[in-house]
Amino acid sequence: MARKELEEHDKRFHENLLKRILNKTLVSFLITLSWLPFRVLYLMSDFMYLIVRYVIKYRYKVITENLKNSFPEKTENEIAQIRTRFYRHFCDLFLESIKIYSISDKAIAKRLKIKGENRANEFFDQGRSVIALAMHHNNWEWTSFVQSKLKHHILTIYNPIRGNEAMEKFLTHNREKWGSECVPLYRTARTVIERNVKKQLTGLWLAADQTPQANSKFWTIFLNQETPFYQGPEKIAISTNQPVFFQHNKKISRGHYEIEYILLFENPKEVEPSEILLAYVRKAEEVIRQEPEYYLWSHRRWKHKRPEDIELTV
Repeated sequence: MARKELEEHDKRFHENLLKRILNKTLVSFLITLSWLPFRVLYLMSDFMYLIVRYVIKYRYKVITENLKNSFPEKTENEIAQIRTRFYRHFCDLFLESIKIYSISDKAIAKRLKIKGENRANEFFDQGRSVIALAMHHNNWEWTSFVQSKLKHHILTIYNPIRGNEAMEKFLTHNREKWGSECVPLYRTARTVIERNVKKQLTGLWLAADQTPQANSKFWTIFLNQETPFYQGPEKIAISTNQPVFFQHNKKISRGHYEIEYILLFENPKEVEPSEILLAYVRKAEEVIRQEPEYYLWSHRRWKHKRPEDIELTV
């Protein structure tokens, strides 16, 4: 389904003329910002933090509730410290994501170290596609640079942006900068099947912590709360027997990160139902508890309540 078809089927994707002009103007401004050096961008981030945190108070209530519900054992002061560090990182992340547009290969190679890609490349040599389950922790947008180190053709799964075609094109450009391919979430299964038929070896990448509909059949405890997850990644892994990796993003220092690929399952067909998703959830939870300030707490991850007819998987 092309962008125009989405607009016809879902009014939330529609843009009137004025909104389209404003969105294009904003994206042009962001492109201009991307050419500024990091030292200037981080000065802007420091100022942006004051506005976002104290003036706009961006999603303050959502962030606070998410943190309190996820860490009931922490004091008010500890929650406040995590919240403050989250806002600072969030502003850095916003500008770092914009910077992808203009950053050179040499510059990002100095700022992003990649570990574990050799194991994935071994599977390529064996004629096997792979799956990488990531999450919204640290700087996930810089993952697009991984394509320069992997033999597989990366398929980046994403949710189309509603009512802002210019922004979607901007983000797609950044995510495909090093040769990977963006695939809308609703086309995931179809695309995987097509590539398998063509025998094209792919690396399916997706942030598996995105929020599905409340009627998702898989609910488990994640960060002390009942949480639904998409079952698609597990179903694809089992049906295709593609090895499953967990993507661990670490922040080394401001503007410097490390991505590590940790093998979870080499032969998914041999595992029990829900074992892949449970392993992902537990690993994600472990990472978040180590560095809670770098998770996307502004996302309304727990907006749904589990239907009574759906059992909790533990």
